[in-house]
Amino acid sequence: VYTKTILNMKLSLLALAAAVVAPSQCGAFAPHARVTSTPSVSRSTKGSNLVMKDFPKPNVENTDNYRIGQELSSSFGTTLKATEGQKKKVAIVGGGLSGLACAKYLVDAGHEPVVYEARDVLGGKVSAWQDADGDWIETGLHIFFGAYPNMMNLFDELDIHDRLQWKIHQMIFAMQELPGEFTTFDFIPGIPAPFNFGLAILMNQKMLTLGEKIQTAPPLIPMLIEGQPFIDAQDELSVTEFMRKYGMPERINEEVFIAMAKALDFIDPDKLSMTVVLTAMNRFLNEDNGLQMAFLDGNQPDRLCAPMKDHIEAKGGKVIMNSPMKEIVTNDDGTINHLLMRNGEKIVADEYISAMPVDIVKRMVPQKWQNMPYFRQFDELEGIPVINLHMWFDSKLKAVDHLCFSRSPLLSVYADMSVTCKEYYDTEKSMLELVFAPCSPIAGGNVNWISKSDEEIIDATMGELARLFPTEIAADDKWPSTKNQGPQGNARLTKYAVVKVPRSVYAAIPGRNKYRPSQTTPIPHFTMAGDWTSQKFLGSMEGAVLGGKLAAEVVANRAKGNADKPIKEIQQHIVDAAATHVPKKPWGVKGEGAIAFGAGAELKKDNQKLLEEVDPAQFASAA
Repeated sequence: VYTKTILNMKLSLLALAAAVVAPSQCGAFAPHARVTSTPSVSRSTKGSNLVMKDFPKPNVENTDNYRIGQELSSSFGTTLKATEGQKKKVAIVGGGLSGLACAKYLVDAGHEPVVYEARDVLGGKVSAWQDADGDWIETGLHIFFGAYPNMMNLFDELDIHDRLQWKIHQMIFAMQELPGEFTTFDFIPGIPAPFNFGLAILMNQKMLTLGEKIQTAPPLIPMLIEGQPFIDAQDELSVTEFMRKYGMPERINEEVFIAMAKALDFIDPDKLSMTVVLTAMNRFLNEDNGLQMAFLDGNQPDRLCAPMKDHIEAKGGKVIMNSPMKEIVTNDDGTINHLLMRNGEKIVADEYISAMPVDIVKRMVPQKWQNMPYFRQFDELEGIPVINLHMWFDSKLKAVDHLCFSRSPLLSVYADMSVTCKEYYDTEKSMLELVFAPCSPIAGGNVNWISKSDEEIIDATMGELARLFPTEIAADDKWPSTKNQGPQGNARLTKYAVVKVPRSVYAAIPGRNKYRPSQTTPIPHFTMAGDWTSQKFLGSMEGAVLGGKLAAEVVANRAKGNADKPIKEIQQHIVDAAATHVPKKPWGVKGEGAIAFGAGAELKKDNQKLLEEVDPAQFASAA
């Protein structure tokens, strides 16, 4: 009764806000649009009228999810803390965020984890490297949300909160029908959730009519009443199917959901599970600062992965690079005998943890395990392709100090990193980082851009940028898509990098959640980590940290002599099919570098040939 009373009060107040709110005066976004928070940093960008502002860290701690994450973090130093006789040597395969987070919490619990990373850089899907000019090339454009409770706890525990550059509490969308203009959802400081979210949408007069906004609200009420059970139940529906089932206006798909779907999982809403969108919306509707965004102040290996590595090693753990695993060697009863590394070394530990991407794990499953339903369900999961672009220009574009939703058929989100990030700050020239999605038929796209040349991808992107910056991008003979640009455009592309990630986060198409495995496995002393394992934050940096944290909890709990956490229920059709599966020698991982081990890279002749061999689907149905 109490919960329903509170809900009714919320809905009544939201309806009242709809009745009294005045039309927004912001119009299209301008660099000097009014702000109501006091910035901690303010500096002008030479050559443009943009005022660059970083905002104080919001109160991300006052949420139930943060407190739950904090309680789990604390348990590694209290109830899960190992005595001298309970300490375990733990081998963790994979030095991405999930593997590093797992090792961090295991050393906090008094164990001795060793992380084996196949590559010469940490981070996995958040890895970055420097090119010949010393410029950083990132695997992806990564944004930190206030609604990332375990990530925010991690930043606090490592004392690196000052490395996040928080931006104004706002969402910025490009206007498809008004090239060069932007519109915003503005979150008013001091207004609690969910009213701040409702007011942000209601005050925007550019994207949806008042009638469409009101029509959109009723289908979301069950989410507020029933919570996670309702959210999980929508996994069988795509975003588009959910909209039509509940009578939401079609235009919300064009105005909002296409941008959200491409930002959340790099696919269009007719392919994306509605659970993904509802999970995000539930956080934003229940947490005052859940949607506020921050950029890391520099490259991910130095500014995020290095502090995690330092913490692990300071407490007795190890992080070993350039250590690819060749095979999981089992005993006759299926238990692990050792890990065989490519250099011939045999790794023997008390506990073993996989923090590898799902597509790599599938290539490593030993024959003795292949008839087990737990491992057969992995066949229902696969990583989704995405392309990340870096584009350097010879002059400054009229950018915004924030993430922008492009609402483009080819692009998802982008940011001018020369404005948003301290390490990449440049007063004279712009460097855009853009997410190109969907980029393949595997991701539901019409064109297989993974198989296209870098030049074709950049030319297509230049055409989209000419629409976003119609008076700034110059006509350039090198890029045919810019041929219709007017004489006022002066900005020319001087350099670019195309990073292809053939298998990124797991494809969150309808019906996949039920196949995401528990961290506990049927193999004694073998645990599964990764953002694709079962946890409520889906495929994301937050999901990777939480997946690693939950895996550490399984091991630490077992070391205390407690019963294992239960294995998640497996679908009956998987159980039936597993019985007749014919085991084969595991493929293993072929080749070297990022593409071989499930990350992203600039495709050259050698790694493109490797990709064609090990993942031919990436080159099928090219248009």
